[in-house]
Amino acid sequence: MYAVVKVGGKQYRVEKGDSIVVDRMSAEEGDKVELQPLLYADGDKSVLDPSELGRVTVRATVTGHERGKKIHGLKFKPKRGYKRRYGHRQDLTRLAIAEIKVGSARKKKDENGS
Repeated sequence: MYAVVKVGGKQYRVEKGDSIVVDRMSAEEGDKVELQPLLYADGDKSVLDPSELGRVTVRATVTGHERGKKIHGLKFKPKRGYKRRYGHRQDLTRLAIAEIKVGSARKKKDENGS
C-alpha cells in the first residue's frame, strides 16, 4: 500500500514508516501534519478520482528540520574581469509517515458553522 502526496509543490511516493525530506514547513518538531494525497494504491486497487481521494488520509510527523547540501555556483564573463562565486543551502524538513488510511468521506462544515 502506498500513496503519492503533494508537499510544497512537489510529489512524493510514500508508504507507512517511510521518512522523506521536503522543503521547509512552518510546523514545529513533533507536530502532526496531514498531507494532500494525489493517488492511493493497494495491490490492484488504486484511487485516482479526486472525489474518492477525499476519503484517503495521509498523516505524518515532523521529526526535525535540517539543511541540505551546499551548492556552489559561479558567474563568469570572459574578457571582462567579472567573476562571482555564491553558495546556497536549502532549508529542509524531515517527515515520518505515520499512517495511510482510507475511511469514510470527510464531512465539510456548513458556512454557518452547524
